[in-house]
Amino acid sequence: MDNQAKLEALLAKHGYADFKWMNPRDIVVSQWVRMKCMYGCAEYGRTASCPPNVPSVQECRQFFDEYKTGAILHFEKQVDKPEDRHAWSRKVNQKLLKLERDVFVAGYEKAFLLFMDSCCICKECPGVREECRQPRLARPSPEAMGVDVFSTVRRYDYPIEVLSEYSQAMHRYAFLLIE
Repeated sequence: MDNQAKLEALLAKHGYADFKWMNPRDIVVSQWVRMKCMYGCAEYGRTASCPPNVPSVQECRQFFDEYKTGAILHFEKQVDKPEDRHAWSRKVNQKLLKLERDVFVAGYEKAFLLFMDSCCICKECPGVREECRQPRLARPSPEAMGVDVFSTVRRYDYPIEVLSEYSQAMHRYAFLLIE
């Protein structure tokens, strides 16, 4: 079994069918994304896996350049209330961690996951990386790593739009870096 077939079997085992292979060097990393985190995101400085508790935008670009293989995983969800998003995200992120672990155990020692939303593994976060209660499980979101998710997923013909109300279906994306 070749590497891609082995990885596809792991993705299928975990129930992921809506994904596309990608080259992590195609990830669009932009300073404007970090600015949106700093000025506009309520989680800035409140979670251990969000800015300012993550590498600089330049370090993020260097990080992605170290990989040759990755997968974009697509999730679509419509929620009734804004607060429903975090419970759904927590559940999806916990399941994604199991996938990342299986990929790692399968011999891909550089496997690294970017959650499809902010970490939210714990219901309350101390907001400082050094005080993280789940450091082995905490992962940043793509946006925390400076990823322009809109431009990146459009390169792979995935749908994504700015939503004007919570009644609209969300298109969220996780990135699994594999080597």
